[in-house]
Amino acid sequence: MGKHTNKATAAGLVIALGIIYGDIGTSPLYVFNAIISGRAITEDLIIGSLSCIIWTITLQTTIKYVILVLQADNKGEGGIFALYALVRRRKKWLVLPAMIGGAALLADGMITPPITITSAIEGLQKVPAFHDVSQYIIYIVIFILSAFFFMQQFGTASIGKFFGPVMSVWFTMLAVLGLWHLFDDLTILKAFNPWYAVKLLSSNPGALWILGAVFLCTTGAEALYSDLGHCGRENIRISWIFVKSCLLLNYLGQGASLLKNHPDVPAAIHSSINPFFDLMPDWFIIPGVIIATVAAIIASQAMISGSFTLIGEAIRLNLWPRLKIRYPSEEKGQLFIPWLNAMMFIGCTGVVLYFQTSSRMEAAYGLAIIITMLMTTILFANYLVSHRVKSAWIWLFLIGYAIIEGGYLFALLQKFTHGGYITVVIGGLMFLIMYIWFRSRKIKNRYVEFVRLEDYIPMLQELSNDTSVTKYATHLVYLTSANNPKEIEHKIIYSILNRKPKRADIYWFVHVDTLDNPYTCEYEVQTIIPNEVIRVEFRLGFRVEPRINLMFRKVVEDMVANKEVNITSRYESLQRNNVVGDFQFIVMEKFLSMDNELPFWETLIMRGYFWIKEVSLSEERGFGLDASYVTVEKFPLIVAPLTNLNLIRIHSD
Repeated sequence: MGKHTNKATAAGLVIALGIIYGDIGTSPLYVFNAIISGRAITEDLIIGSLSCIIWTITLQTTIKYVILVLQADNKGEGGIFALYALVRRRKKWLVLPAMIGGAALLADGMITPPITITSAIEGLQKVPAFHDVSQYIIYIVIFILSAFFFMQQFGTASIGKFFGPVMSVWFTMLAVLGLWHLFDDLTILKAFNPWYAVKLLSSNPGALWILGAVFLCTTGAEALYSDLGHCGRENIRISWIFVKSCLLLNYLGQGASLLKNHPDVPAAIHSSINPFFDLMPDWFIIPGVIIATVAAIIASQAMISGSFTLIGEAIRLNLWPRLKIRYPSEEKGQLFIPWLNAMMFIGCTGVVLYFQTSSRMEAAYGLAIIITMLMTTILFANYLVSHRVKSAWIWLFLIGYAIIEGGYLFALLQKFTHGGYITVVIGGLMFLIMYIWFRSRKIKNRYVEFVRLEDYIPMLQELSNDTSVTKYATHLVYLTSANNPKEIEHKIIYSILNRKPKRADIYWFVHVDTLDNPYTCEYEVQTIIPNEVIRVEFRLGFRVEPRINLMFRKVVEDMVANKEVNITSRYESLQRNNVVGDFQFIVMEKFLSMDNELPFWETLIMRGYFWIKEVSLSEERGFGLDASYVTVEKFPLIVAPLTNLNLIRIHSD
């Protein structure tokens, strides 16, 4: 994908409309609802809030993401973990903003489908024939969500091609409806002057609450960056001109319609006003609801697919436990994670049942995304430093967006007790899983002991030729974490020589290195002793699934074709008939030894790690190994040996 990042095509523009603008594109459904909720409709409120919307979209989406952050592509890929992969070697602590941002994005994925679909279905209330539909909206939304999550397992390859045209219809509808009502009150054009935004926020006692509602207009900005690899930078930038124009026209039309049809309406009596669906003539409301619902489903699809990709990247970067991943189609990058799909369905259904209406969901929405945006700001500033941009520009970016996003964060925290805590709880759980998984690896690394492989070569050769020891396998394959090809874990040597001598004709040591590049897929072979000891190193990008069983087979086939190794069985009867010898993989599985003396906090982390490990994918399945060729060997993990054992010998007379 990286080659095409800077090329714009007609097909690419349509794909961009279908994939990345669902979230931000459906925001007109609920933004003005949130702004006027509980407030009298006045010219100051409408023009001031519209000015906030215009400049929020401009500063956050256009300048920060479309112009600046899209520059940080990792071989054509984007997203918070792709950005982290670019800067992680610079500072070790940068893993924290990456984990926080990733966890917040997952939380947002559980809020976006309920609020967008509910907002669309609520449009039916504007049709006289459906005036009693409000009591059934929850059931309709849950039915749509159930069908939506059920269909995830089949992928979107067959229907994904329609996303672009459907979203093109949606954005065109937004523009036409907005333009039609723009002339209701042309004073709305004053909103382009940022002074009205400043005036509203400085004079209105509920300014922070309004600012929190305004922020909902830019919640999909992070998706622009996350889907960089699917669409390409120039396709995003060019299509954004069309999308932004449609959005602004619709917001202006909503504002003009409110000023004309509902001037000075007191706060207590406008609960039936729906600024978006009020733009539609009565005869168009049902088709409008259908189009809005389809657009909301497409927006939800983008969030769910993004969540699958996010977790896939986190697994490769060792920030998340291994999960079962399926590939429902041949389309590059499309994956399905059953566990995550089930959790998101439960989360989305819970949000609908708890909040019941889109107006209540608005309080929980936005907080997760502003946290992700702040984390992206931190990581991107470090990206600028690594590219030697002048410090004055870096500080201008960092301080400027820290102030803007800090203000939005403070405003959204005002909604914490009204539903924002739901986002914090979900995001907090996601972060806790990431932190435990990451931190436990650091603790375990204290225990891992590496030895020089060359010191044990004579012993391996001697064992391999010792016919008094029963042969364990013709080819014995160990997965090693040693980055240095001249080293090997002591536990592997112990497993071969001491625990139960494992005689084999050829010992293979396989190492998997996860690279910062997304789609690298290459290997290197080091023949330490021909036909006796061989090391294979796979270099895989963070978006490549480590299907080691298939990859290792391909390596062996290549080596046989090049006459680098003889894999024929060494048993005389089988060798005469050129029968290939057996391959046996050994996976070393750790368990927490009771002989540990850890601090209280680290004890909790390690207990959490092993509990998560119990419910996650096993090591052999995580590496794509065939269970029939794998032996799992357990060994105790002693990270802090007990040193002060108060044991006294007594002597009997």
